[in-house]
Amino acid sequence: MSQAETKPRTTGQQEANMSLDNTSHPGRTSPEELVPSRYAVRVGEIDVLVVSDGVLPLPTAMLAHNVDPAVRAAWLDDMFLPPDAIDWALNVVVVRSGSQTILVDAGLGFDPELNLPRAGQLIKRLEAAGIDLASVTDVVLTHMHMDHIGGLLVDGVKDRLRPDLRIHVAAAEVKFWERPDFSHVSMPPGFPDALRSAAKRFMKEYQSYLRPFDDEYEVAPGVVVTRTGGHTPGHSVVRVASGGDGLTFAGDLVFQVGFEHPEWYNGFEHDPEEAARVRVRLLRELAATGELLVATHLPFPSVGHVAGDGDHFRWVPVFWDY
Repeated sequence: MSQAETKPRTTGQQEANMSLDNTSHPGRTSPEELVPSRYAVRVGEIDVLVVSDGVLPLPTAMLAHNVDPAVRAAWLDDMFLPPDAIDWALNVVVVRSGSQTILVDAGLGFDPELNLPRAGQLIKRLEAAGIDLASVTDVVLTHMHMDHIGGLLVDGVKDRLRPDLRIHVAAAEVKFWERPDFSHVSMPPGFPDALRSAAKRFMKEYQSYLRPFDDEYEVAPGVVVTRTGGHTPGHSVVRVASGGDGLTFAGDLVFQVGFEHPEWYNGFEHDPEEAARVRVRLLRELAATGELLVATHLPFPSVGHVAGDGDHFRWVPVFWDY
């Protein structure tokens, strides 16, 4: 990767001056890209690039299957969202710390059985950003749902990765997918089978690349992955810290409704009660520190702060700068 022209931007008190190589290629945007698909943030001396993998249309019941449908409908109406199905963002981050380039999650990839053509955009968008797959030294998986591992299963991707690539994932996550329990989820038809299939294929293809950790692991200077559990038994978050600044990539712990109603259960949560407890704990921490939050399914670029009042929170997105 070669150096690219970047523009400074401010996120709160942080100056975000992205220096990931080749993050911008003026004039190369393809005709179908009508909106930006990547957003750069600087955390101290560490570069973070949020990349959109597209959007995933899902039933609105997935936002909160433990509440009265009328209550959920009222929230959707207040948020100017449609009543039956909404587009969930799919965000991935690339972190550059020292000599390491770290891909956190890998997007949906391609699954023709589910007919989700607007998702699975990560590989071409990494290419558009000038990020060569061979430059990725580490992959961190927040968990092994298919919308976090599928990009690595796209035909030809494995051949373009480094032979010494390290894939970091919680040991509890690997163990869970040996015999996954879907008894507490509330997913649309077809998803449980698709999740099982993707995880099984991933383990078969990438077993030798895995570097399982128990509870916490420092992937690179200032980049720490910590197991939280809840969403899945091995679900993890990634905190980036440098020069007094901090950013947490929360994976699937936080959804759009989770600020006002952290007690509402998401349909993909394998232990929804634990997920709610972990969500509240993380949001309290971020409200207290003022550090940045990025999450998989918050609207792109999903960079913002958390304001809190007890166990009720408010999402405060950063102002776009360009």
